[in-house]
Amino acid sequence: MTKDNRPEIQKVLIITLLLNMLVVGLKGFLGYATGSLSLLADALHSTTDAASNILGLVANRYSAPEPDREHPYGHQKFESVGALGIAVLLLIACFEILQGIVERITQGSEPVEISPVELWLLLVVLGINIFVAFYERRVGQRLGSAILIADATHTMSDVWVTISVIGGLIGVWRGYQWLDVVLAFPVALLVLGSAWSVLKTNLPWLVDQMAIAPETIEAIATAVPGVINCHDIASRGILGRQVFIEIHLIIDAVDVETAHKISEEVERRLERHFSPTRILIHIEPPVYQPEQIS
Repeated sequence: MTKDNRPEIQKVLIITLLLNMLVVGLKGFLGYATGSLSLLADALHSTTDAASNILGLVANRYSAPEPDREHPYGHQKFESVGALGIAVLLLIACFEILQGIVERITQGSEPVEISPVELWLLLVVLGINIFVAFYERRVGQRLGSAILIADATHTMSDVWVTISVIGGLIGVWRGYQWLDVVLAFPVALLVLGSAWSVLKTNLPWLVDQMAIAPETIEAIATAVPGVINCHDIASRGILGRQVFIEIHLIIDAVDVETAHKISEEVERRLERHFSPTRILIHIEPPVYQPEQIS
């Protein structure tokens, strides 16, 4: 049975939510104080970090791995739905940044002014972002949590965004005003890349993409003494999170007890390779000769 890690995931999300709210406040204040488009875009990106934490808390509340009457396969897809919500927020942030760039180019704006103190505050913000990203990713990988890994990816994009913004503002500080607008564009591309990464990770789970090659499952199953052949092999889920396997076995056994022992050994070997798994085995007699097998 899959362990319910939701309480620990919830704790991580609450901690990162509080830190992200602090980051949003600092970036927003500095953005308005300096008039920097790239910094205001960065503040908007950080706002989606905080929003994704809230979305993650909601998804985590409903993503219990234990099945129930209404959800016999568990509730873990709620996590991936939450991760897709984060991807949508990233796409919205990307659009807002690009819109700001166009407005700045076409309408112009007041010169950006920044002091050494404000640059030092940005370095503090960068340190907080780096801590949050590595903290969430480490815990997410240990628990196999899609929502934490997606959120860490989101926050890591914020780290690169902030580094770009700091570089641009140092240039602005030295008199290169055009750097603020120029560096806002790669910020948008970084946000877009983060959205794609989250989508690529979670769509296979939601659309029931094959998790394990049938040939691999067949090789493991037929290596068990007593298994003559197998067919109608199917798998879905994500390795390391949860995998569902279905398989039809032709077993060299004339009694139910022997056939059951052989199928249990197949289950044990598949579980050892692909845990955590839920495996459904259909047993067929030695005389069975369907078209699907050689």
